[in-house]
Amino acid sequence: MKRSLLLSLVSFVLVAFIGSAATPTTSSKSTNAKAATTTAAAKASTNAAAPAKTAVTNAAAVKTELIDINSATAAELKKLPGIGDAYSKKIIAGRPYANKTQLKTKGALPDSVYEKIADLVTAKQK
Repeated sequence: MKRSLLLSLVSFVLVAFIGSAATPTTSSKSTNAKAATTTAAAKASTNAAAPAKTAVTNAAAVKTELIDINSATAAELKKLPGIGDAYSKKIIAGRPYANKTQLKTKGALPDSVYEKIADLVTAKQK
């Protein structure tokens, strides 16, 4: 009885060992397939991210293009946030400006409006 129990136990262990030895090969192939799929997905997302980076770069280039308050037309000034007909006329009437802070000191703009456009304008000298 002990002998048959021992034989059964050894047989079970051998079958389990042999079965588990064959499984990693299949699992390895599965892992390689998953890795290839993941790599392909990563490349696709990288390629998709490239146009997004370009769009961000273009947006940054547009933002860094400052409007010269000494030479801008009324239409260009109206594109600035908070600037309408009245403020654009005041800005043009107060020209020339030595620096952009003179928009406040000369009374062309209130502080609240100036703060909105301060990073978008410059005062170039001729």
